[in-house]
Amino acid sequence: MSTLRFKMVEEAIGRKAVEVKAPAERPAEYFGKYVFDRDKMRKYLPKACFETLMNTMKNGSPLDRETADCVAAGMKQWAQDMGATHYTHWFQPLTGGTAEKHDAFITAPMDNGKVLMSFSGKELIKGEPDASSFPSGGLRATFEARGYTAWDCTSPAFVRHDAAGGTLCIPTAFCSYTGEALDQKTPLLRSMQAINEQSLRLLRLFGNTTSKKVTPSVGPEQEYFLVDAKKFLQRKDLIYTGRTLFGAMPPKGQELDDHYFGSIPTRVIAFMKDLEYECQQLGIPVKTRHNEVAPNQFELAPVFEETNLANDHNQLLMSTMKVVARRHCFRVLLHEKPFKGINGSGKHNNWSLGTDTGVNLLSPGRSAAENLQFITFLVNILMAVYRRNGLLKVSVMSAGNAHRLGANEAPPAILSVFLGTQLSAILDKIEFSQSDEAIQLDKKTGFRMDGITHIPELFRDTTDRNRTSPFAFTGNRFEFRAVGSSDNCADAMITLNTAVAYQLKEFKADIDKLIAEGHTKENAIFTVLKRYTVACKPIRFEGNGYSDEWKAEAARRGLDCETSVPLIFDRLLEQENIRMFGETGVLSEVELHARAEVKWETYTKKVQIEARILGDLAMNHILPVASRYQSMLLDKVSKFMAIFPKEKARVLAEQDLELIEKIARHMTCIQTQVEAMVETRKVINKMGDIREKAIAYHDRIAPTFDEIRAHIDKLELIVDNEMWTLPKYRELLFLR
Repeated sequence: MSTLRFKMVEEAIGRKAVEVKAPAERPAEYFGKYVFDRDKMRKYLPKACFETLMNTMKNGSPLDRETADCVAAGMKQWAQDMGATHYTHWFQPLTGGTAEKHDAFITAPMDNGKVLMSFSGKELIKGEPDASSFPSGGLRATFEARGYTAWDCTSPAFVRHDAAGGTLCIPTAFCSYTGEALDQKTPLLRSMQAINEQSLRLLRLFGNTTSKKVTPSVGPEQEYFLVDAKKFLQRKDLIYTGRTLFGAMPPKGQELDDHYFGSIPTRVIAFMKDLEYECQQLGIPVKTRHNEVAPNQFELAPVFEETNLANDHNQLLMSTMKVVARRHCFRVLLHEKPFKGINGSGKHNNWSLGTDTGVNLLSPGRSAAENLQFITFLVNILMAVYRRNGLLKVSVMSAGNAHRLGANEAPPAILSVFLGTQLSAILDKIEFSQSDEAIQLDKKTGFRMDGITHIPELFRDTTDRNRTSPFAFTGNRFEFRAVGSSDNCADAMITLNTAVAYQLKEFKADIDKLIAEGHTKENAIFTVLKRYTVACKPIRFEGNGYSDEWKAEAARRGLDCETSVPLIFDRLLEQENIRMFGETGVLSEVELHARAEVKWETYTKKVQIEARILGDLAMNHILPVASRYQSMLLDKVSKFMAIFPKEKARVLAEQDLELIEKIARHMTCIQTQVEAMVETRKVINKMGDIREKAIAYHDRIAPTFDEIRAHIDKLELIVDNEMWTLPKYRELLFLR
């Protein structure tokens, strides 16, 4: 095995960059080549059919069977022209990834033995996968198999090519036979509708009658690691868990800060070019690529898109990355913390709100009225994040992301908002202003407020950024940095959209109540804004989110400081959160309970797998190697004793005897702790309550990983390098 390790390392060192052939056309010409976008629809659909479909996409009006058949026929013809032989409903179950079942474009053989290529409107609109085979949190029993996928026409179909040929992928929602959402797309679409409705109500309050739709947009920055394929396949922990469960730090890690934005290795830049070509042809607007902070860590960032489409594209991006990486003899690591001691990977979600008239509601304006509208949305978002800070942690927390959050190299596990000095000063001025002196009327622009209007223009980027903030305002958007690199962005966006929508609803209700009591609209807005500004002040923090002082201060402010993953999931079932999701129509109480069950079960299973792999590697790889090295040392000592006088032999063998003793201690600790972990797991696995089981795995199993790892890492530094069978950090982390 050790010989194999050196052979693989040698092969990796000698590997050359794969030649990547650029498309013959310019990017503008091949972008979206394999996407059934509006230009393709216009070409392949009759005019009346195209217009009906556009109306459905814009206004949500239902498609009749005739139109559906027409769309299906045009989509099939285009897909075949793109080389597709099969189609699939492409959906996002509660597994964290995507799912698909391929069907061929053929009918049953006719009497003459021939087949026809067929694809109906019914097949386009609805599919029927087995709902009991995906996580459902008890919504579907094993014998209750029926589930449905439903076409999401707002996200365009696309053709994806692989070894099996071309497949038409149709983005769909996934629900149970009784109608409950079993996926991430359905509640995401609901949350987008909720924030659209409430944002429009608020815009009407400010006299905006032209905007017909408000859409949340997001740009998820995808961080990832690359590892040479041969080295990856020698690490069972990487294969089965996505992270290294042991490994001593290399002589050089990231301490010199020389990797971030550094020169991209030749093999990696070839991979990046290939990936970009693939993404662009699939309509994914990738824009920025660079080295990240840690060795072998990189980032690919897209242009902002409407949230549903952006999320679909991120899911497609992650699967495409894995395929392209294999062509370049790499493996992509999307785990949030694949290597201990260096930076983990996140997925910064840059979130904003925009109208169909082109107005970014989170962009400061050039007039007093525009700034008042901006401040109103800003304060309501702060209130939403403050009131739901624990719930937002649920949306980003997982077994993998728990290793990253709060690790002094990623956003803290305590949610706070960074605004910068300018906006903080404005909110402070609102807080200490008096209503009778703050309101000024302007016949041309409506009403203005002291503390807002005295600033003629709010400029972007007037303050430094705070990299320790998990939720930071960055000029015209909020950057939700706590999302994990392997996460489906939908979970975070569902929660954020819903929280903001519910808060906007309450703001409007508070305004209406004051107006009914006799307040002017202007006075009512100011009064509520001031109250909200004071109420949500605890969520605003400009300092170092990694400091121990902040942890104490956050607790004093009443923010959610829980770090236990299973306990954080409890927030999902708090009555105020159940009420919020229910009243906005995003998730029912039954669906929330199901999702909590899925989260607890997923956490348990991931820790279970890690425990099994760690135990296997420790007992069957590490201990035998350490034992062989110990035997060599014992043989050496025995020979000293046979050749030299006793006292002289003892002096000569002193260091070897110390090593033998150290190895014995580490081996004993590893064996004892692994055996204890196995016995503890047996007890925990008998627990019937999934929540209690998850808590037990968190409290009693996960902590033992670091204890066992500490001894393995010590052995790695002691045992002869040529005997160590598994690739070390110094071999995994540096690509040339």
